[in-house]
Amino acid sequence: MTIFSKIIAGEIPSYKIAGNDKFYAFLDIFPTVKGHVLVIPKLEIDKFFDLPDDYLSELLIFAKPIAKAIEKAFPCDRCGIEVIGLEVPHAHMHLLPINSSDDLNFTRKKLQLSAEELVEVQQQILAAM
Repeated sequence: MTIFSKIIAGEIPSYKIAGNDKFYAFLDIFPTVKGHVLVIPKLEIDKFFDLPDDYLSELLIFAKPIAKAIEKAFPCDRCGIEVIGLEVPHAHMHLLPINSSDDLNFTRKKLQLSAEELVEVQQQILAAM
C-alpha cells in the first residue's frame, strides 16, 4: 500500500482540497511553491499512463476547478501541470501556480511550511473554488 493509498484511506492526515469516488486532491506537504496540490486516482497504479482511459480523461476534468482556484488564490500567470511519478509508486499529477517554466523545476529546494501555513494555503484554494 502506497503512502497515497494510506492518505486516501485516512490512515495518514492530509490537507484535502477535493475528492470524489475516483480521485482525491490534497496539498503537497513538501511544496515547491505555495499552492502546490497533488491530484491522485483512488486506484493504486504506479505509472500515470497505465491508468484506464476513463481515469485519464476524468482526472483532468476533476482537476480543472482546482487549477482555476489555484490561479485565483495565488498570483501567477497560470496553473502548471507536472507528471513525474518517481517518488511515490502511485500515479499522480502536480498542480501549481507558475510564472515561468522554471517554476516546474522539482530539483529546487522544497518549502518548509508550518501546519498553520498549510491550513492557510488550503483555505485560500477552497475559498477560490
